[in-house]
Parts: sequence; structure tokens; C-alpha cells
Amino acid sequence: MRHPSQITSNAFQSPAQERVAAYVKRAGQKAARVRALTPDASTREYFRIPWKRSTAIAAVYPEPFDPEIHPFLDVTRLFTEAKLPVPSILDVDASNGIIVQEDLGDQQLRRVFESVSEDEQEAYTEQAISLIADIQSATGLATERNSIASRLAFDEAKLSWELDYFLEHYFKSLRGEQLKNGEEHELRAELNDIAAELASRPRVLCHRDYHSSNLMVDGKGKLRMVDYQDARMGPASYDLVSLLLDRQTSLPSMAEIRERRLFFLEERRARGLEALDPDDFAREFRLMAVQRCLKAVGTFSYQTGVAGRGEVYAQFINPMLRIVVQAAEWLNRFPTLQSIVGARAQEAS
Repeated sequence: MRHPSQITSNAFQSPAQERVAAYVKRAGQKAARVRALTPDASTREYFRIPWKRSTAIAAVYPEPFDPEIHPFLDVTRLFTEAKLPVPSILDVDASNGIIVQEDLGDQQLRRVFESVSEDEQEAYTEQAISLIADIQSATGLATERNSIASRLAFDEAKLSWELDYFLEHYFKSLRGEQLKNGEEHELRAELNDIAAELASRPRVLCHRDYHSSNLMVDGKGKLRMVDYQDARMGPASYDLVSLLLDRQTSLPSMAEIRERRLFFLEERRARGLEALDPDDFAREFRLMAVQRCLKAVGTFSYQTGVAGRGEVYAQFINPMLRIVVQAAEWLNRFPTLQSIVGARAQEAS
């Protein structure tokens, strides 16, 4: 779920828009007040619709669904029970593939960061890090409820698939490049090692796409989470890497990252979660940074080279490749990855 401020024209109605307009009419509201929100990188479409005396967000899925096993509804039930700050579900029209949710407005944390003071940025960042500890505190509840999130994981197959996606779309879709056989073989061997090592780490509940575009600032100045339907089990560093490193346009300060990691470990400790060794966690964080940032580059490369949305995503590709190289250098590992990725990031800078 996304709440971007831009809206698209209503001149052409997609099948999803026709369905949501019919839903609004059945509710006795005016379909002319339906506004299509700028789409994200998913198959869902979002609309701001009239709701009673206010507005709501309608997420429209390609097909009808069973609400008992729908991932977004399942994870919303889990997160709500865990008292995590997610939007309320106002209505479900499963036969028409529609979920109506609380309208959290248009204040993405990413945009808020652009207009507030450094002290306010710091306060929001710490609030966001604290929320990761809250999510991890719900790990036991996810298992107890047999939530979909507890039955999915960043296992070796999933992590490897994401790295293969990077290879396919960064080199081929974006660059139109075929690696030499020897280079590709050595690179794949290193990527396989990354996936296997991360898959062996202890797992906790993860949001899975936890970055400042998926955190909304509500009317009371509190953070609310969206786009969490892919929640699953994974390394304790996963969401923190996503928050601190995803969609960056410059290399982050290593000292600042270290400070954030230590703050996170203290937040975990305050919630009674298992203590993690700071040095071991730092190594996991860097390894996770390599995998997560390559995964993100694969997504941004697809959106740029295939979906034609480079105006949104292209700006992040080379900075995130430089983050990958920085993390690999810190680990003193993956020389082929450092060489291949570093050279291409350098030539584009």
C-alpha cells in the first residue's frame, strides 16, 4: 500500500478504476470523487475514494480473493494484534478484489525528511528504528497465530532468486550487457555464498520492504507502516538495512550507520529480545547490505529498463552499487563482485 501525493488523470478508466467506481456508487457516494494514486511497482492499483464524511484508500487487486488467506489482511490482523501502527481495514469486497483502508494522507517519511530540521529527522529515524524492534517482538505471535508471515522466509532459494533478478535486470535489461563466462561463473559463486550464509542466520519477523517511502507520518506526527503484505521471517538486520540504505543517492556515513546499529540493539534489549553481539551483528548487517542493495538495484533496473519508470528509479542505481562495494570492502570479501560492480558504478559516476 502506498499513499503518494500525485494523482493520475481520470480520463481513461482502467478495469480496476471501473470496479472501484462501481463500489463507490453502491455505497451511495459520487464516483467522480475517485482519484487514482500514482502506481507503485506492484500489480495493485490504489485510489483515494470518498468514505462517509472523509476519504479512504481503496487497494484494487487484479482478481477476487479469499479474505481468510489474503496476505495483506492476514498480516494486518497480526500487526494489529501486536499493536503495531498500521492502517485500519474499513471494508473488504473480496469478490471485486477491493480492500478499503484508513487514509493516512500523503506524508511519506521520505518527503517529510526534506522539510524538517535535523533534530526532527533524528527523532523520526529513531522512531522508525524502534518500530523495527517492535516488529521483531511480534515474532512469537506470528508463529502462534500461524500467520502467513511465519511460514515465509528469506531462505536460500528466496535470497538466491533476488540475486538472480539483479543479474538479469541490471546487466541485461538495463545495460544490455552479457558478462564473460568466467566472470559470470565467479560472480554467481560469490552471490551463492551470500545467499547461503544469510539463510543460515537466526530469523525474526520482518516487514520486508521497510524504507522511508513505506512509512507515513500521520496527523499526530506518529509513524504508520504501509506495504507490509510481504512480511516474512529473516535476519535481524534485514529491515534496518532497508531503512538505512534503501533508495539512497549518496554513500552513508559509516560512523552514523554504526550509531544506528547500536541504538537498534539497545531497543531490542529494552524489549527483552535476545542480546546480539555488536561485532557479529555488524558483519551480518554488511552482508545483508550487499544482498538487499543488489536486490533493490535489480528492481530499479527493471523499472528503468523494462517498465519505463527511470525518472523515479534510475537515480538510486549507482549510489546503491557503491554501497554494495563499500560493504564488501568492509567485509574484505567478494573480490569479483567488488571488481565487476565497482567498475560499472565508477564509469557511470
